[in-house]
Amino acid sequence: MGLSRTISFNQDEPTWDTVASRLKRLGEIPQLRMIDGLPAFPDETPPVDWRELRVTLSGGMVTIKRDVQAWTLVTWGTADPRLEEAQERLAQAVQSAPSS
Repeated sequence: MGLSRTISFNQDEPTWDTVASRLKRLGEIPQLRMIDGLPAFPDETPPVDWRELRVTLSGGMVTIKRDVQAWTLVTWGTADPRLEEAQERLAQAVQSAPSS
């Protein structure tokens, strides 16, 4: 089981760097763990054509699945309140980031 939230874009989607910057302003320090199933450096910038990111936030790990005009934020297992709050901050950062 997991908890997912999909954010759709009417225009171009934001870049990961823009979202990461927004997260930092919201008090989250995102660290990449995987890009498209491969290990990543915590501060690495994913390629423009990435499909899946695994990101560590204050409450735990969130997977971002990228589709056409949408990102789905997924927490795996039973999310505790801290992880749900971190996922909400990630959603806010994605929604408020300017498109590329």
